[in-house]
Amino acid sequence: MDQPTTDHDTVSFGYEDIAADEKAARVGAVFSNVASKYDIMNDAMSGGMHRLWKDRFVKRVKPQHGEAVLDMAGGTGDIAFRMAERGAEVTVADINQDMLDVGIERAMERGITGLSWSCQNAEELSYPARQFDAYTIAFGIRNVTRIDKALREAHRVLKFGGRFFCLEFSTVEWPGFREAYDLYSHKLVPQIGKMVAGDEDSYRYLIESIRRFPPMPEFERMIRDAGFENTRVEPIMGGLVAIHSGWKV
Repeated sequence: MDQPTTDHDTVSFGYEDIAADEKAARVGAVFSNVASKYDIMNDAMSGGMHRLWKDRFVKRVKPQHGEAVLDMAGGTGDIAFRMAERGAEVTVADINQDMLDVGIERAMERGITGLSWSCQNAEELSYPARQFDAYTIAFGIRNVTRIDKALREAHRVLKFGGRFFCLEFSTVEWPGFREAYDLYSHKLVPQIGKMVAGDEDSYRYLIESIRRFPPMPEFERMIRDAGFENTRVEPIMGGLVAIHSGWKV
């Protein structure tokens, strides 16, 4: 897997390195392009497995009735809806308003109420310190400009003893799996994006952002460096990685 550049003036944008101050806008354009077809995008990238992964993720979060949860990069509401069904008080935050608009419309169609929606940058949250009982981010942290800044912000807004949960794509070392997925992702996923959304480049970025995401040991170290304790990183089925962390004062 290619590693993100260590040059503080440039960051990885999937298939290329770009100036750090350009990434947020370019990622925003990607998600504006795919917002209305977000489920189709996830189906293409995961072979439909993202729905099962999200169910398992929420079961591990174990949201409690009345618990304040910040669902970062939660735009279209997939994770938030599941947690709200369990009685949590969920704030859905995303840097992209188009994604939030899709989530708000979906919530109205399903009759889901009580969610809060907010346009937020994961690296510079507007919330005061120690506000939330839990912080979740699913398939979103690889899209931020500075992962370390986003992790520090997650730590800042959590209450003492709060819980951090991250769900992200990764690669695995099963014999033959990587080669098969490379063929699928390089050849087929961009073509699916071109047919479905007329946008081959966005899907290419999404695939390459997975490929260049830090490996599990490095990402675990980054979480600990952000101030979290009791961190563990676990593979879940076919290359998915779940990260669970509770921290103490």
